[in-house]
Amino acid sequence: MGRLDADSERAVPVRRFVARSADGDRDLLVSLPRPDADPARWAVEAEGARRLSLPGFLPVTEVGGTAELPWCATPYVPALPLPAALRAHGGPLPEPFVRFLGAALARALATAHARGVTHAGLSPAAVLLTTDGPRASCFGAVRAAGPDGERRDGPPGLDPGCLAPEQAAGGRPRPLGDVYALGAVLAHAATGHTVPERDEIPVPLRSLVTACLSRDPATRPQAHQVLALLEPNTRWEPVAHPVAGPRPRGAHPATVLDAPPHPATVLDGADGPGPLPALVVAALARQAARVLAAELPAPAPGHPAPGSPRPTALD
Repeated sequence: MGRLDADSERAVPVRRFVARSADGDRDLLVSLPRPDADPARWAVEAEGARRLSLPGFLPVTEVGGTAELPWCATPYVPALPLPAALRAHGGPLPEPFVRFLGAALARALATAHARGVTHAGLSPAAVLLTTDGPRASCFGAVRAAGPDGERRDGPPGLDPGCLAPEQAAGGRPRPLGDVYALGAVLAHAATGHTVPERDEIPVPLRSLVTACLSRDPATRPQAHQVLALLEPNTRWEPVAHPVAGPRPRGAHPATVLDAPPHPATVLDGADGPGPLPALVVAALARQAARVLAAELPAPAPGHPAPGSPRPTALD
């Protein structure tokens, strides 16, 4: 296998490899910037991910490399990017699992938003289905793609269907941009497309996904509301968002973007493995078996540098 995203590189903001540490003792999932990315901006986001410790986010435990080719790594667990999970399943995932997936991601985002952190990189390729539950990876991909104030609707690796309009226009990534991306991820999981026709979305998810994908951020639900609405027997109903107190004369009207976090966003629980579809479980098992059976190739003289992870020969 080697490459984690060999079949869907176009919409992946990083290059990801299953690798083995130079001493041969540890298997790792290693991420590197794309050749067309700015390595300095990418390295900043990788270091930011390393400093985070949030449930539902893929943990970054190591960073390294050079200024021209930085890398970051996490201990390997069997993992399938969401598009690969759909291929393994043979099409869109079952609606109960999509609800579970949405709740897990909404919980992770709500916790991050309550702590002042915006993921700014959620997309189908950034969602990894693992034996420990769903994990959000590719932290900061939108920020790494370009500075605030410059349009981001062209960089390769960003899935345009997951990029909130305000972020595509160059706006600073904010929590409701994550909610837009979450809506696109759920649409992809349920239909195979990040921008489906409304009637393609399963009826129980239709109103919520449509609300998340609103072009106006002020009309999107917040992540903690998405989490609550994915509980059984609940439906999305548009609500008036609270305003964060009085504003000075002449200031712009306050919107949900200025509202304080809801107390319910402080969530420290974690989803378990969840009801993974059988064919996805089988694909994870095959991947794990290939990793265990892989032999580490002998490095060429002088390569890699001591301590650098090396991709395993899994093909």
